[in-house]
Amino acid sequence: MFRRLLLATTFMALTAPAVPALADDNNTVEVLHWWTSGGEAAALNVLKKDLEGKGVTWQDMPVAGGGGEQAMTVLKARVTAGNPPTAVQLLGYAVTDWAKQGVLGNLDPVASKEGWDKVIPEPLQKFSKYEGHWVAAPVNIHSPNWIWGNKEILDKLGIAPPKTWDEFIAALDKIKGAGYTALALGGQPWQETEIFDNVVDSTGGPEFYKKALVDLDPAALGSPTMKTVFERIIKLKGYTDANNAGRDWNLATAMVISGKAGFQIMGDWAKGEFVNAKKVENTDFICTRFPGTQGSVIFNSDQFAFFKIAEARLHAQLEMASAIESPNFQVAFNVVKGSVPARTDVSDEKFDDCGKESMKEIKEDAAKGTLIGSFTHGHAAVAAVQNAGYDVVANVFTGQYDADTAVKELVKSIAAAKAE
Repeated sequence: MFRRLLLATTFMALTAPAVPALADDNNTVEVLHWWTSGGEAAALNVLKKDLEGKGVTWQDMPVAGGGGEQAMTVLKARVTAGNPPTAVQLLGYAVTDWAKQGVLGNLDPVASKEGWDKVIPEPLQKFSKYEGHWVAAPVNIHSPNWIWGNKEILDKLGIAPPKTWDEFIAALDKIKGAGYTALALGGQPWQETEIFDNVVDSTGGPEFYKKALVDLDPAALGSPTMKTVFERIIKLKGYTDANNAGRDWNLATAMVISGKAGFQIMGDWAKGEFVNAKKVENTDFICTRFPGTQGSVIFNSDQFAFFKIAEARLHAQLEMASAIESPNFQVAFNVVKGSVPARTDVSDEKFDDCGKESMKEIKEDAAKGTLIGSFTHGHAAVAAVQNAGYDVVANVFTGQYDADTAVKELVKSIAAAKAE
């Protein structure tokens, strides 16, 4: 895996087109991100306009790819060339990895002035800070443990939002029997592993999830519970269509929006696609927690990490950090994006029922210790371990591993990744 990544990085460094000069200079922020779907682009535009109102020009550097893998390859090439962007969308341990290399800036001046320590939950601060200093600004809190349903299909078939695993399977059987794709899926490793995240929490509960995917306990990874997880994943695969290989997540969401599919298992960024398509919650679509994960929110948080830049450009950089954490932006952005604010002191007035419920659950789970980091999105384990998990899950979805083999390979692969 490391050798493949190194070769890809070297290739990008040699073949990436020259980066255009910054529009003016010191009042410009160059931003690398992978928010390229319709809903994501609409949400990002909120931040662009906010900064323009402050006299800061936004120079966009989008790199398509929902999991951000391609964006990270481009970033490595830029940093290697000594020309990092002003700010980069990062997830979880990726922030820590860059901070360890000494290439991130210091946001303490604005964080201290605005009291970020008091309003941003501790589980997020773990990834926003390095050695006690703020190096990134969290934009949101996402929850990957959601299912999204086409309400017309569900009403037609008399299906209520499923609350248990058995109810979910019964619903999928009905939808498949009626001639629809029961479960929309994009056959990409991160999308498949997101299903794994959900099924681990649903099957074993939050304590098992932490032992297996955060603590990386070999006994939990190799347990009968984990075998049940893979059996359930194989069961879910049977409800997907045969043409899902390589499909982007938003195209799978579009299958639900258009009435081609009944359900999708996807993080709450999917709601941004429904909103962008002018669909209304509880009229056109439903959202509900993945059955069995009620009471233990899995989270990931998009953060903008700020790289060390010339002193003359620091003002624009800090303006961007401040804009990201302003309550008004946190509301405006997350209403469009489908996520909820990174701050816990923001009003839920403008959020729909899904958003209100998510904000309430996140506060409760943060207090009781059941707000758990997403393995898929780099908030549970470092990249080498994450990639090992991706490989095992992908082999389950392609039919190369049965449940017994998957358990054995998961233990072996994660042990090897930990040793790197």
